[in-house]
Amino acid sequence: MSTSRIIRQRIWEKLAAVARPDTRFHMNFAEVIPDFSGSDAATERVLSLPAFAASRCAFVTPDNSLVELRRRMIEAGRSFVMSTYNILRGFLFIDPKRVPPGAALHAAWLDGAEHYGQPVTLEEIAKMGVFDFMATGASAVSGDGIRFGKGHGYFDLEWGMFTDLGIAHEQTPVVAVVHDVQVVDEKLHASDTDISVDLIATPTRLLEITHRSRRPRGIRWDLLTPEQIAATPPLKELARLRGVA
Repeated sequence: MSTSRIIRQRIWEKLAAVARPDTRFHMNFAEVIPDFSGSDAATERVLSLPAFAASRCAFVTPDNSLVELRRRMIEAGRSFVMSTYNILRGFLFIDPKRVPPGAALHAAWLDGAEHYGQPVTLEEIAKMGVFDFMATGASAVSGDGIRFGKGHGYFDLEWGMFTDLGIAHEQTPVVAVVHDVQVVDEKLHASDTDISVDLIATPTRLLEITHRSRRPRGIRWDLLTPEQIAATPPLKELARLRGVA
């Protein structure tokens, strides 16, 4: 068993005590990054960040741990791009103007985002401009900013697509919103595609990463199968744009 899988398993056992069950996946953390007790406090730490205050165009993952952040952004009139579950239907643009008063929480959940969000292609996202800020959940994250997701690599793919198009780059602030039990002391070793974060927001603290590894750029097409590309609409779109067979 790999080191990352061992760490995930250990964290998932601790996470069960503080996680909020998902309506579809319950406590199956291999399929969902859950919301957790204290996520409102972690969200407040994100909202207080200068990088967040200055942002005009943001990307937020569909993880349950970010429901409160998405709700607060909608209520504050801040639009953002969000991926659909497992990127199976690409990306959504969430425009708060399209969300009726009192419906912000519904729109922040996956089903609500599918209802109120507008499907957007990579080309349409690129026309919106560079992301000023990105937020993601995680299964585990180390004190030096190495992030592990569910093990499927979706955020890594999203980052690869965005950097390929120039709408995310090395200086783009990336924050992980997690519970304290998900922050590990081990020195994690990033793979060629693992994305490190700049900030870690938990219910009790905000960690600023000062010494992190350089992030990868673009898509490693050699690591993807034709089936994976065909099943992920934005990857299929980018493959067409880049002339990848």
